[in-house]
Amino acid sequence: MSSVLYDAQGPRAKQRNVLFTGLFLVALAALAWWVYKSLDDKGQLDWEKWKPFFSGSEAWTTYILPGLKNTVIAAALSMVFALPLGAVLGIARLSDHACIRVPSSMIVEFFRAIPVLILMIFGQALFSEYTNVSSDDRPLYSVVTGLVLYNAAVLAEIVRAGILALPKGQTEAAQAIGLRKTQTMTSVLLPQAVTAMLPAIVSQLVVIVKDTALGGAVLTFADLIAAVSPMSSYYGANTIASFTVVAVIFILINFALTSFASWLERRLRRSKKSTGAVLSAEDMEELNPAATGGTHGTGAGGTI
Repeated sequence: MSSVLYDAQGPRAKQRNVLFTGLFLVALAALAWWVYKSLDDKGQLDWEKWKPFFSGSEAWTTYILPGLKNTVIAAALSMVFALPLGAVLGIARLSDHACIRVPSSMIVEFFRAIPVLILMIFGQALFSEYTNVSSDDRPLYSVVTGLVLYNAAVLAEIVRAGILALPKGQTEAAQAIGLRKTQTMTSVLLPQAVTAMLPAIVSQLVVIVKDTALGGAVLTFADLIAAVSPMSSYYGANTIASFTVVAVIFILINFALTSFASWLERRLRRSKKSTGAVLSAEDMEELNPAATGGTHGTGAGGTI
């Protein structure tokens, strides 16, 4: 018996798969034991290393929560600026006018090709040399600038691909009822593309949250990652415990973000289901007055 994707396994293939699975599980268990033994021998699993996070609020109020606040601020600002900028660049790349399409394409390809860390470092030098931004605020500005430039370029490609993935009949139907290009984009294409693009957009937002850690590691940005070093030194070199707590916090933030996006996607898909309603003359005139001549009659039969 076979399927479209693969042939059914025979007895010998099943035995090999069982054998390989058993060997993999044994190797995985051995690796887990080696990691546990190594950490235990170095005292990283002692309760004293983990106690500050479970038996008091000092570690949280002094190190973790301030770092979390800065991480959330940097990520939120980057999202607020990167999303609309990416949408504008993505739509501009689809323009019929070369004077709009070509510069937009050059901007997107340029910033998408540069590592985000280099953009942050350039931002740090830019704000240091040519602005009056204080040294305390400069790391935040640099991190947000790098994240916005890079992620806006990536989001622009997501938007462009999402719009191009729609059936051509959507554009043709909009043109058939007299909609202009701008109306077609804002009223027909974008609302449908947003639902399809949402998983990719959320994945990029998760990248934004994680990439804020680059600022803490390189630009002395006081985020969660930067809080690990002083926290570990103060509590007796509990590096593993500190990094574990910070990693769990990042997981929870990103899980909450993806969960919200999944809920929003389901809601959008339900709201976009057709109700079979027919547009009235008033609806058509409100959507595109030019197609109906700008007026509609009020006489018998309600003719246009």
